[in-house]
Amino acid sequence: MRFMFVGDSMTIGRAGDYTWRYRMWQHLATTFDGPYGIVGPRTGLYDATADAAVSQRYADPAFPAHARRHLSGWGEGWLHMAPLIGEAVEAAEADVLLVSLGLIDLGFYTNSAQTSENVHAFVAGARAANPHVRAVLLPVIPNVRAQYDAPFAAECARFNELLAKAVADLDEPASPLLLASVPESYDLGADTYDGTHPGPSGEHKLASAFATAMHQAWGLGGPYAPATA
Repeated sequence: MRFMFVGDSMTIGRAGDYTWRYRMWQHLATTFDGPYGIVGPRTGLYDATADAAVSQRYADPAFPAHARRHLSGWGEGWLHMAPLIGEAVEAAEADVLLVSLGLIDLGFYTNSAQTSENVHAFVAGARAANPHVRAVLLPVIPNVRAQYDAPFAAECARFNELLAKAVADLDEPASPLLLASVPESYDLGADTYDGTHPGPSGEHKLASAFATAMHQAWGLGGPYAPATA
């Protein structure tokens, strides 16, 4: 089974991060019963100095190259990934997409309704490449801007409603979709380094959201148990 991480800056991470992708790799390595791979066209972290995803300086240098693969980008959202996902799924023969997108869309590019349209386009593109692809979609999680920008907070809430509806409407037995749960204990002070991007504890909570959804609904992996790193 081939897993692909799809996301924005919270997923790609910056130079020096572990990333929640790393936490999920650790989880799969200890709980997944059977062969699996992590796939995608990219491997890098975002380097602020270069303003590009050119860094390989992960917090754990032992994070293997084959497990660093992903389709995520700093400043990229549903708008950007919808046109890319079909080719990426086809090239990597991806079976399961773990998707965390939406915040950057609502913050800079599209409103909630337009972002929902891009969710539909994304799913259609993925299924055109693999009619049996599965996907776990994470709603927009708490962020600092929503604490002081009421219209933005309302758009986030509205998009999460539309995302839940899209998952319900588009779910198919041959190509199932899951809506992951926003971590109940997610704390911007403790779990992020800037009110948006996850620190180590936030990385574990995001990985847990995906792992729990897959385990409970599909029996993939096991209960999430954080590693000590």
